[in-house]
Amino acid sequence: MSRIGKRPVAIPAGVTATIEGGLLSVKGPKGTLTLPLADEVTYAIEDGAISVQPANATKRARSYWGMQRTLVQNLVTGVTEGFSKVLEITGVGYRANAQGKNLKLQLGYSHDVDFAIPEGIEIKTPDNTTVEISGTDKQKVGQVAAEIRRWRKPEPYKGKGIKYRGEFIFRKEGKKK
Repeated sequence: MSRIGKRPVAIPAGVTATIEGGLLSVKGPKGTLTLPLADEVTYAIEDGAISVQPANATKRARSYWGMQRTLVQNLVTGVTEGFSKVLEITGVGYRANAQGKNLKLQLGYSHDVDFAIPEGIEIKTPDNTTVEISGTDKQKVGQVAAEIRRWRKPEPYKGKGIKYRGEFIFRKEGKKK
């Protein structure tokens, strides 16, 4: 049995959830998110909560159960609080600057990297070496952070590159004499 799947997802005040045509729609103060419903799982909205149960006793249905409950929880959290990731840039001359719908990155290449900010994502640069990515869709926020990080992953010798806040980079030792 799924320990995560057993618990219903509470719907806070100001949030509405509806199930129509194979989609679960959750509407809140930060917007509306939808989730296509899996056939292996049944969804029910009752007593101010969304409950998720396996449709049958197959292994596939049980394996979808906890994941689908977590996806429903991410919808509710996204429309109420939102999600954010913070990237830190380390390196001499490495900087970032948000300009309208583009993020301009200077990462030691012979050219600047212009990253187009996707719809539904907000990027702020409080200083030259910090990039804050926020939005309502957890998957989209993580994907944008990964795409930005991919331009210059942290290297193990000097630690230069783009890393997530709180990420630890294992540094290699230099030559010994």
